[in-house]
This record gives sequence, structure tokens and C-alpha cells, in this order.
Amino acid sequence: MFMAVLLTLPMRNVRLSQVDAFIPMVDAIMFVGELIVATLLYAQASVFRSRALAVLASGFVFSALLLLPHALTFPGAFAPDGWLGAGVSSSSWIYTARRTAFPIAIILYVLLKRADSTTQPGPERPAPRIAESVFVAAALALAMTLLATSGHDLLPRFFLTHAELNYGSALTFEFIVFALFVVATAALFRRHSSVLETWLLVALSGWLIESLLIMTLHGRFTAGWYCLYLLTLVSHLVLMLALIAESNRLYARLAISTAARNRERDARLMSMDAVTAAIAHEVGQPLTGAIAHAMAGLCWLTAERPDREKAIKELRSTIDAGNRTNEVIKSIRAMFAKGPIAATQFSLNDLVRETAAFLDRELAGERVSLELTLDEELPPVLADRVQIQRVLVNLFTNAIDSLGATQGRPRRLEIRSAPLNGQDVLLEVSDTGIGIAAEETPRIFDAFFTTKDTGTGLGLSLCRTIVEEHGGRLWASPGKHYGATFHLQLPRSVMSAH
Repeated sequence: MFMAVLLTLPMRNVRLSQVDAFIPMVDAIMFVGELIVATLLYAQASVFRSRALAVLASGFVFSALLLLPHALTFPGAFAPDGWLGAGVSSSSWIYTARRTAFPIAIILYVLLKRADSTTQPGPERPAPRIAESVFVAAALALAMTLLATSGHDLLPRFFLTHAELNYGSALTFEFIVFALFVVATAALFRRHSSVLETWLLVALSGWLIESLLIMTLHGRFTAGWYCLYLLTLVSHLVLMLALIAESNRLYARLAISTAARNRERDARLMSMDAVTAAIAHEVGQPLTGAIAHAMAGLCWLTAERPDREKAIKELRSTIDAGNRTNEVIKSIRAMFAKGPIAATQFSLNDLVRETAAFLDRELAGERVSLELTLDEELPPVLADRVQIQRVLVNLFTNAIDSLGATQGRPRRLEIRSAPLNGQDVLLEVSDTGIGIAAEETPRIFDAFFTTKDTGTGLGLSLCRTIVEEHGGRLWASPGKHYGATFHLQLPRSVMSAH
């Protein structure tokens, strides 16, 4: 806005003091900024295999390299007449050449982007030759420098003296540059579809204002001349900051996407671990029982006095354990598939007795006394019988393991059942084992948390999942004197209430 107002003010041609360090300072800032822009554009060109971005980046390289001879040849910057054998108009021609490079690079960018979009997809396009592009830009910058310095007599004169402008000649060439900017703006405006192109349009707007300002100037070191370079500096810095911000945004999106993909992969691996651990945990118990019964049956058959009846009994128990293993596998598959629960009505007391009989060998092995205090008026429940038995097996075996670690006191496991609130049934499994530490109680139902050296940490987590899927609750509390009590609450069967 300030620059647009300046175009209408007569003070724009008011002569100010000559600041010799002004041009080197501005050129140094723009040199760094344009190299940063070129680097970011080359990086995007390499990723997207875009010739258009490579050409645009090369335009910025060409422009940045011309800033070096522009500062060196500018009168008063390093020497009264400039270095490199500069003529009176050498720095002005170099400045005009670098300004011309921007609209030409943008026009080529638009044309090449249109051509790229009608050919192969990005990943199948050949990668742009960035090293060659940089070399061509450097060669053109060197050629322009030699022409503007050694061949300055071959070019029209923009300045009569170091400060007085040859206005007619300068205006003619500035009209050409202005026309190129207009064409570049129109071409980019018709096809702009990215954040980069939006900011290029913003930069082009600044460069168009810069051209209009140049047409009104009649010499160097005026108010308008200083404002011209400040406008140029702002236009380039805005584009550089926009590209840095866009690159950081793309990097952040990539980082977020990569993190999400890693989380998804970890969750998938954890799910696989959970499935395999659940199978190992749940299937291991009935398989161990089947092996034990088979070995006992074999012993009865191979004894000096074979006992055929006991062997048959053990073999039948082996078959029952094998069938139970099959049911457990089906139940695990159904649970992880999140399918509907295969509910049936059954007596929880009967299931407790069946599970206790199944674990009779483990109870005897650890010298655990079992006390059943079951309410015979307990209403039936409607649930998946196999899954509820898995819960009971886990609770019983955890209690047996805890009791096996105790010394110097009776090892007692007590099972109690009772109606609750007229709508639910409650089963309590109490032991006099080592109990649960107070700090561990809130975490015992977390997946993969275990207090056992060889535990998977999935047993209680799966138990709570099964119970909650049946509309029940499962929680733990400390025992009266020793051990712990697990409370299993299940809704009673609706059919039994009628």
C-alpha cells in the first residue's frame, strides 16, 4: 500500500544522500534468500520429478548469482566506478537481466507444468537433472556478467552518469520487462492451484508495482529508488518465508502421517501378539490337562497290573479335554471376530462344579482345599457357557498359583454364589494366597500387565472383556486376612424371571 501511494507522490524523485553500503547489504540479503528459495524448489522438483519446478529454481539461481556482479559493479559500493571493469550502465543491465529472468522462469514453469500433467504420472517421469540446471544457470549468469562489463559498449546506455538516468532508453526496456511480468501473471493466474503458485502471484504483484515505480524514476539515490530496492527485498523475502512455511507444513503432515502409520502398525502387531498370546494362554490349560490324562491312562495300561477301568476313565477325560480345547479355540475366534455371543441358559453353580472337577488335579498338586458355598436357589444366567468357563478357569488357576507360593498357612480356595439385587448373580472367588499389592490392584486387568515371571498378562484382561461383553462386571478386592477376592457379577437370565 505504501509503495502504491509512493507512485503518486512528487517526492519520489527527491535526491537523498548516497549510502554506499545500501546496495551490498540488500544484495547480500536477497542472495541468501534466493538461494534458499532455489534449494527448496530443487528439493520439491526432485521429490515430485517436476521439470517445471527445476526450471523455476534455476531462474532463482541465475538471479541470485547476478547479485554478486551487481554489487561489485555498482558505483560507490566498493569503488567509485565499480569493479570488474564496469561501465556506467553495467550494474543497471545486470539488474535488468535478473528482473527479466523471473517472468521468463514463471512462464516456462507454467508451460512445463502443463506438459508434465499430460504425460506420465509423477513417479514415472524421469527425474530432473538438477546439477545440469545449476550449471546452465551459472553459465548464463557468467555470460551476462561478461556482456555487461567487458561488452558494456555494445549495450544501450541506461545512465548518462552514475546518478543521471537516460530516461528514454530505460523506459523502453522497462516496458518490455513490465509486459513479461503481465504475461507471467496472466499465465499463472489461469492455472494456479497450489500454495507455491499463490505466493508466486503475490510476489509477481510486488514485482509489477516495482516496474511501475521504476518507470517513474529519473535517477539513483532518490526516495523512490531506495523504496524500489526495499520493495524488491520484501517481495523476495515473502516468497522465501512462504516456501519455508509450506515445506515445514508438508514435513509436519509427513511426520504426522508416518507417526499414524507406525501407530497403526504397532497396534496391528499388538493385536497379533494378543491373539497368539490368548491362544497360548487359553488353549494351554486344556491341552495340559489332556496330556496329563493321556499319560495317566498310559500308566494304568502299562502297569504290572493294568487297571482297564481307570485307563478308560483317563482316556475319556483326555477326549473331554480335547473337546474343551476345540471349544476354546472356537470361542477365541468368535471373540476376536466380534461376532454375536452364542448365549445359552445354564446354571452358574453347575459350571463352577464342572470347572472345579476339571482342575481337581491342579488343586491336589498344590494341596489346596476347595470350599464351595453355592446358593442352590441361584437363578440361571444367559451367556456363552464356554467363555464364562474360560473366566472361571482363569480365576481358579490364578488363585491356585497364588496359593502355591504361600508357606506356613492353610491353602484354601472358597467359591461363593448368591443372587444380587434381584437382577444379577454374584460369584466370589477367594483365596488365602499371597494377594495383590495395593499399587498393582488398579492395573491387574490391563493387557500385558502380569506379576508372574512367565505370565502373558492377558488372562485377566480377556476375562474382564468377556464379562463386560455379557453385560457384567469383574473386579478384585483384598482378602479379609490374606489373599484376594475376585467378584464376578452377571445378569440373570430374563427367561428365568417369568
